[in-house]
Amino acid sequence: MALLRRCLAVLLCTAVLVGGTALTLAAVARLPGRAWLLRGAMLCQDPAATVSLSWPVPVEKPRPATPQPSAVSPEATPQPSPDSQPESTVVSPSPSPEPTVTPLPSAAPQIENPGSIRAEQYGQGSGTGYITLGAGSIHNLTQYSDADLRAAVTTPSLPFAVEVDSEEPQVLILHTHATETYQTWPDLVYDPDFTARTQNNELNMCAVGEKMAEVLNAAGINTLHDTTLHDSPSYTESYDRSYATTQAYLEKYPSIKVVLDVHRDAIEDADGTRVKPLCTVDGEDTAQVMIIAGCDNGSSIRLPNWRLNLRFAAAWEDAMESRTPGLTRPVMCAYRYYNQDLTTGSLLIEIGGHANTVAEAIRGGQYAAEALAVLLGGHVE
Repeated sequence: MALLRRCLAVLLCTAVLVGGTALTLAAVARLPGRAWLLRGAMLCQDPAATVSLSWPVPVEKPRPATPQPSAVSPEATPQPSPDSQPESTVVSPSPSPEPTVTPLPSAAPQIENPGSIRAEQYGQGSGTGYITLGAGSIHNLTQYSDADLRAAVTTPSLPFAVEVDSEEPQVLILHTHATETYQTWPDLVYDPDFTARTQNNELNMCAVGEKMAEVLNAAGINTLHDTTLHDSPSYTESYDRSYATTQAYLEKYPSIKVVLDVHRDAIEDADGTRVKPLCTVDGEDTAQVMIIAGCDNGSSIRLPNWRLNLRFAAAWEDAMESRTPGLTRPVMCAYRYYNQDLTTGSLLIEIGGHANTVAEAIRGGQYAAEALAVLLGGHVE
């Protein structure tokens, strides 16, 4: 009986030992890395001490959080409406429109009781009452003899000197009757109700003066162009106003030698037909031009240096007619004042007449200015 109790005690102790060892090995096996080897060795040497030790529990590294979608929902792609048409993906830029000059009428409008226009090319004069130049002529409408006028213009040099390529103005162009205008269509009819005057500087004398100034400046002749409408709103005393304007320029710029008052003529037949002085230059209709040189009458018209102005007029006439045959009408030398006492280079020039077109007049002004530029020593091809 005693033997049986000893055997049961041995078996019980063996079972306890085996079970503890199994539990310990299971715990050791969970140690990270090689820590289980260390615990196993200690267990063999001192099982009780090994079990009493507290071993660190491995901390598992946190996994990176999976990014979550934004709380803002993306906008839905707009869908075409049933009525919309597909558009091209390539957009061609449309060019910006450039400013254009308002075109002039290409034909006359409907006019009730229109007047007639005829063109005439005026020739040069000869014989009594005319002084013939190398090219062109002078019409003597004074009491002075033709010989007197001829003597006045035979001196080859001008009565003044112009400095080419100067920074100081040499020429002044202005318009006592700036609002004078022309036809705006080429048809040979005019509107009797039209006064042939306008304040539109693209259609009146300012347009012609601008072209002349452009030509002179391009040739190295420093030129000023005044566009004051001296005859607006009142035609009366317009010469007094242009006189004051010229004086102001001369005081400010003493370098000015030439003062040109640019006008247009008005020629009519007895039956009311308007006449346009016309020539052809390089196949284009061009308004003829006429210089007017005033003359002292000893009383009401005081122009003490009129012969010097006439000399300038004769030289310019010769230059124009030599360079562009048929461009000029004879110089008119008459008892006219026209503010020509301010310089010895002061002249009035008529560019065409009220029956010419604007384009014809501008061409006439261009050729007149080119000849003047040559006369004054400018750079002209």
